[in-house]
Amino acid sequence: MSEPQVISLGCRLNLAESERIGALLTGEDVVVINSCAVTNEAVRQTRQAIRRARAARPLARLLVTGCAAEVEREQLAAMPEVDGLIANAAKLDARSWNIAPRPFPALARAHTRGFVMVQNGCDHACTFCVIPQGRGPSRSLSVAQVVAQAEPLVAGGAQELVLTGVDLTSWGHDLPNAPRLGDLVAALLAAFPRLPRLRLSSLDGVEIDPLLLDLIAGEARVMPHVHLSLQHGHDLILKRMKRRHTRADALQLVQHLKARRPDIAVGADLIAGFPTETEEHHTANLAIIAELGVVHGHVFPYSPRPGTPAARMPQVDGRTIRARAAELRAAVTRQRGAWLQSLVGTPLEVLTERGGTGYAPGYARVVVPAGVPAGTIVSVTPTHLNEGLLQ
Repeated sequence: MSEPQVISLGCRLNLAESERIGALLTGEDVVVINSCAVTNEAVRQTRQAIRRARAARPLARLLVTGCAAEVEREQLAAMPEVDGLIANAAKLDARSWNIAPRPFPALARAHTRGFVMVQNGCDHACTFCVIPQGRGPSRSLSVAQVVAQAEPLVAGGAQELVLTGVDLTSWGHDLPNAPRLGDLVAALLAAFPRLPRLRLSSLDGVEIDPLLLDLIAGEARVMPHVHLSLQHGHDLILKRMKRRHTRADALQLVQHLKARRPDIAVGADLIAGFPTETEEHHTANLAIIAELGVVHGHVFPYSPRPGTPAARMPQVDGRTIRARAAELRAAVTRQRGAWLQSLVGTPLEVLTERGGTGYAPGYARVVVPAGVPAGTIVSVTPTHLNEGLLQ
């Protein structure tokens, strides 16, 4: 019997869940599309992945889960390639897959890094976002549950844990005594004293608690890499998005972090062409890339999502959206190139992966010496930069 195949689209949380789904379905002849619905393009890629998967494995059971399986349920269910949809909230329950209930087995293969899902869902109501429709309200795993999830990953050789969630910095608000994400990070560092590296996925800057700020700024095992759910660089657009931070909030946070930890690498999500965005708004969006020093940029051309308030606002034309997205990406590319060039000649502790490369603490990709096995942390001093790769 063929082994299960899980095709993951979208966020790091999907990647973490896909690993658990694959382990859960061991021995099943099934293909799972763990879908994304954050943009129209993400939905298009989901449909494309479904068609390709069916062509590659015509006899396997093909099931779709993830956010698109909630937001685009009727459309995906109507595709002839699809055998069934699994509710996003139930995709880690064995019964949803029509197999006998059983605990998650320990993942057998050694890991370079392990993704640990600590939170799901979102309680916010950003005007552009369908994720609450696909993921539901915010729910946190307890510290004990997170530690239990991380244990087999560390035992399997993971040198780095990556904490993921839909709204990661909201972790804990629904737990007894309302702990904050800093408490969870401190607990994980204490539970695994030999774990070399812990990395955080996307953060909402206004939710970063004082302990978490101290750990990011001063704890060597917490990687110097923050990826901010920024979305825009102009206050009026942020207000229309119903974001809870201002441009000044983002600048103050990054200035504080860089003052305490100068090597910190900043990433950000940015949306191009949000409804009502003028050229002035776009200029501010471009400018914040340099002001924050954004070296890891995720740029999303705005696309209206069903049932969201932003879909009813005056829209920017598609050609302008695409042009502005290209300008944002080019600005990030310039910023990233200068940052990578600044690392030439600097000793970097690189976590190696398959294929002869690895990642430095700030998530710069680096060529590693030949013969170094994956999952090893090795010191590399790059001598030059070649097409975005330190060598």
